[in-house]
Amino acid sequence: MSEATFNFQTLNPDVILDALWDTGLRVESGLTALNSYENRVYQFSDDEKRRYVVKFYRPQRWSAGQILEEHQFAHDLLNDEVPVAAPLTLQGNTLNNHAGFMFAVFPSLGGRQYETDNEEQMEWVGRFLGRIHQTGRQKDFQQRPTIGLDEYILQPRQQLEQSMLVPDALKAQLMAAIDRLSHTLHQIWHTRWQPLRLHGDCHPGNILWRDGPMFVDLDDARTGPAVQDLWMLVNGDRQEQLIQWDILLEAYNEFSDFDIHELSLIEPLRAMRMVYYLAWVVRRWQDPAFPRAFPWMTDEDFWRRQITLFTEQEKLLHEPPLQLSPQF
Repeated sequence: MSEATFNFQTLNPDVILDALWDTGLRVESGLTALNSYENRVYQFSDDEKRRYVVKFYRPQRWSAGQILEEHQFAHDLLNDEVPVAAPLTLQGNTLNNHAGFMFAVFPSLGGRQYETDNEEQMEWVGRFLGRIHQTGRQKDFQQRPTIGLDEYILQPRQQLEQSMLVPDALKAQLMAAIDRLSHTLHQIWHTRWQPLRLHGDCHPGNILWRDGPMFVDLDDARTGPAVQDLWMLVNGDRQEQLIQWDILLEAYNEFSDFDIHELSLIEPLRAMRMVYYLAWVVRRWQDPAFPRAFPWMTDEDFWRRQITLFTEQEKLLHEPPLQLSPQF
């Protein structure tokens, strides 16, 4: 079954319960679906009232080897006392298989939402990101990808060009806007940066607060520049961003040395994420969860706004990067 048509229809409750039974877990409660579009994630309790989360990976997205590298990274972080959600070892494995699905079981970790306007919490997060990257530098991913223009711009462009969701009347304009972005990105993406293992998708929704930060969902872990795990935590106008960067990096530098030149990658990474995210929704459209979650994708006005956003983002790529205080 191809990635384009797979929609988890065969993953019914009986399949889930049988999969968990094979690992030695006896489900006592019902299965509570958690918010996840890419994978299918459920919370449950076993017969001893212990709470768990099971994640069924979307077939054809990652290979078993790539998922195991994600698991190893999580356990490397745990061994270095970094608070992260790591898969449990059941029947000798962190990655299990049942009925064509690969899945992993995690402890259920509650917590409050990370407060993006809380400077004390931001300082904690910066400190632990420095520790995550300290661990990330100890070895390399061998199978997981490296952030680059092919995956984040060129392939998405092709997917958008072929998509029936893009109105015919706007497709040429959309492609032209992406091509301008691509041209500028190819001129500036060669900026040198030190590759390391990253969380990869470190936005505020992937941080829980439990008397300190708890980092969850390493599903997008990959190789890239350190700034990738930092820029999505910064928001507001330019002055507010400067304050937040000062807080994050002062804490981060307690454990890892941040290369200030990577600040020039913030807007390129933002542009790449914008195009990649749009193509990701298009690519998953045959999964019934996506039309329900993104109904505006069928509106012509939505695509007009994307053209405007891409055009504005391309202009931002020509502006000077943020300049922080002399201490950095």
